[in-house]
Order: sequence, then C-alpha cells, then structure tokens
Amino acid sequence: MLKKLLIVTSLFIGQLTLAQNPCVNGFVTHTLNGIDTTYPCDGYDLLSRVPITTLATTLGNEEGSDVWGWTDPLDGKEYAIVGTTNSTAFVDISDPINPVFLGRIETSNGNTSFWRDVKVYNNHAFIVADGVGSHGMQIFDLTNLRIGPNSDLTYTSDPLDGNVNVFYGDNGITIGSCHNIVINESEGVAYLVGCGGAASGGPVFVDITNPQSPTISGSYSGKGYTHDAQVITYNGTDNNATSPTVTGITSYIGRQILLASNGGSNDRVVILDVTDKSNPQFISEITYPNPGYAHQGWFTDDHRYFIFGDETDEQNFGFGTRTFVFDLLDLDNPVLATTYESSLAAIDHNGYVKGDKFYLANYRAGLRVLDIPTLISSNNSNSEIAYFDTYPSSNSANFNGAWSTYPYFESGNIIISDIEGGLFIVRPSNSPLSTPEFSIKNSFSLAPNPTNSNTTISTNKTQKIKTIEVYSVIGKKVYFKDNIDQNSFVLNTDHLANGIYLVKINSTTTKKLVVKK
Repeated sequence: MLKKLLIVTSLFIGQLTLAQNPCVNGFVTHTLNGIDTTYPCDGYDLLSRVPITTLATTLGNEEGSDVWGWTDPLDGKEYAIVGTTNSTAFVDISDPINPVFLGRIETSNGNTSFWRDVKVYNNHAFIVADGVGSHGMQIFDLTNLRIGPNSDLTYTSDPLDGNVNVFYGDNGITIGSCHNIVINESEGVAYLVGCGGAASGGPVFVDITNPQSPTISGSYSGKGYTHDAQVITYNGTDNNATSPTVTGITSYIGRQILLASNGGSNDRVVILDVTDKSNPQFISEITYPNPGYAHQGWFTDDHRYFIFGDETDEQNFGFGTRTFVFDLLDLDNPVLATTYESSLAAIDHNGYVKGDKFYLANYRAGLRVLDIPTLISSNNSNSEIAYFDTYPSSNSANFNGAWSTYPYFESGNIIISDIEGGLFIVRPSNSPLSTPEFSIKNSFSLAPNPTNSNTTISTNKTQKIKTIEVYSVIGKKVYFKDNIDQNSFVLNTDHLANGIYLVKINSTTTKKLVVKK
C-alpha cells in the first residue's frame, strides 16, 4: 500500500509512463470495491472508473448517458460532465488515477430520463433531457467546480450553492423536453433538437453569448424531427453556393452549416444554412441504403467528410457495426463515399473526430478508434486501430455499454460514459501520463503531508481558518469543523484510512492530503 501511495503522490509533480491498469496481452483487470473485472483492450490503458452508483442519485435504476468535458482556462484542470438517469454529475479528473466526484445537478422537474445530453460553452454547461416533460435547458457555471466537492454533493438554484438556472424558452417557443443539444462555439449559439412541441422536433436556435440569459433567435421545422446534429462555421472545399434552394449568397465559406441526423420515418441527413437565424435555408440531403434510424455524425477537421452512424441497422438487418462516410466536396450534391462494416454486431452510438481519428462509442463493444485516412479509402477493412471494451460480457446488438465519449482533453486522456458502468478514464498505452499540480496555489499549507496521525493547516496571511471539510476521493465527506477562527488548525487523521483526501478550507480552497500509516 505504501509503495502505491508514493507512486500516486509522485504523479502530482512530474510525468511517468504509468497506467493504473495497463492493457497487457489484450486485457485490463480492474478492481473496484473488491470486485475484479477484466476488460478487453487494444492500445488503451484504464486509468480509473467511477461507478454509476456514485454519479447518480440512488433510485435502483441508475444509468449513464451522455458525457462531455471542460478544461478550466484558469489552471488547465480537466473535468468530466456525465449525464445520468436522474442527474448530471461533475468529476474532477485532473488526477485521472484518482478522480474526485464533486457533486451533481438533479433533473429539473423530478422526472428521470434515459436521454440526458450536455455541452459546454464559455465555462458553462448546458443540459437537456428527453421524455421528462417541462425540463427546460439547465445552465450551470462550471467555475463553481474550482471550490472542490459541494458540501452536500448537490448543486441547486441557490446562488450560494452553484446557482443552477433553467431556461424554458421565449419568443413563442417553449423548451420542455429535448433530445439533444449541440453548440457552435464560434458563434455562441446552442441548437436544441428533438424538442417536444417545438419546431416539429427540428432545431431551435438559442443565443447563449450571455450564458445566464439565453434567448431564442429562430428555428427550423421544414424537414421534421432531428435526433442529433452538428453545426460548424464552414471552412471546407465548397466555395460556391449553387443550390437553387439557397438564395442571396455566392459561397458557403464562413457560413453556419448544420448537418441534422433526422431519424424516424424519413431517415436521412439534412444539410442547412443557418447563418440567418430568421431565415434558415435547406441546401441538400443525403440518404443511404438500409436505414434503420439515422442517428449521429461528425465532420472531419477539414470539413470534407461527414462520418455518420445509423443506430438500429445492426439490429434490424443483421449488419456488423456500419460507419458511413459522406463526401461533402459539394454541399449541394453530397454523396456516400464509402461504408465500413465491422466484424462486431454491436450498435454504434455517438462518434467524434479528433485529428485523423474517429472515436466511436459502440455500445456493447465499448470505445472503438478508427483511422480516418483508412476509413475514407476504398479498402477500409482495417480501419479499426484500437479499442477499450467497457462491456466485456458481449458484443451483441443491444442497448448496453458505451453511450458516448469525449476525446478532446489536451492531456490525451479520454472519457467514456457507460450505461451500466459509469465513467471510464482511458489513455493510449505507453504514453506519458501528465498530471497538473492538483492543489490550487494559495496561502494555506498542510504539514506534514503525507501524514500518519496529524497535519497542521496554516496560513501565512491575515485571513483566518473558519471551516474545514475533508472528503474522500469519491466525494464522501468524512470530517467537518466550523467556527474555528484561527490562523492554524491541527487536523487529527487517526480516524482516516490510508489514501488520498481533499481538505476544503473556508469553502473556497481545496488541498490534497495523503494519509499513510
């Protein structure tokens, strides 16, 4: 145990080529709460896992859904934001081997949802949920996470406790239940899709340039229900607007282009110009063979290709996991360039592009990583280059396992939300594990640290220590003391087991404490 603690402590001050659970001979074995689980893998190590029972409010039917990430511009710390059946959970993963559960936002109207989606803009999280009635769009200032774990692990509408706001619409449009949200950060607009009763389920445009005071600037209902979408400020290969349906422009360069995955009775991908929110214009649409349910896709970085997945074609037709590549050399005349079919039966769900890789949450097959140059080629049978299987018992075509993934952290760490398994943090094998300094630099200090019995908390400024809270790395409060009003305080740690703890001082500063006996 002592050796493990010393290794973990060293991670705070340097770089080590180290994984908590390395992928060896195609497998990772991970122990959580005394239970060993073996995960198939290729090219990815498991750093840690936070179970769904930690992330969600305990109701007996907890499940995970969407996941997104936030990097604090102040200090570069990384955070995972995880949708669950009944809440949205926040986890500090700046030390990825020892993630810290900080707290959650409960669903806004008390109803549970198996479809909760979140995106980030300007240090705020924007959250929607489907099938829950008058949920609205929740808004949360992520800088609240700098303080450390919330005192009762629940952020509320109280300004002193996180200040969660809810937007229910304006300008004649009501935002109740929505299936999804996407944000084009370059213009500060959120696009809500699949909203019951609004724009026939088509995209609703919400100006979030002032995150705490959003306004609806338009919508589009011309092609019916949209399940998911991506919106970009276009900088691709098509510099001519030749479609007879688009008027008043000569080039798509610099325009706001929306690709809508419209699942249902009329499965297709719809391309819109949404630059003028009061007058969105249809450009073209794409169909493909044997549709089941048009689900989700993502542009390549050069805006040339759109990599897309259908959610139920594997179940309906017996295909292996199918990934479609649409060539958008000409936005007015998109074509299906190629199709990749995996040898696995698993259903594909959310996929995202980073550089030359496509990161696909593949339900029961876990995270699958595809090489984009190979994927777009005519011979793409070897597109898959790595994977981490979060659902080891089966790769069949059922709705379990990896729901989504977020591959955009500068550290190189990747997070996966798993319906049953919770949050997984993985990293490419044999890559340096870089962990920023965990404690915020301030006037408080802890000594000795590590400690075997007591540590003294002190300050070198005139401010006094008023309250002390101590949390385990999963966010459980194990100690509290208030009304201290001193410049130093001796914290007795005899009652604490060996491990890493977070000491929260005056509800504003969090320090790491290592206990080893």
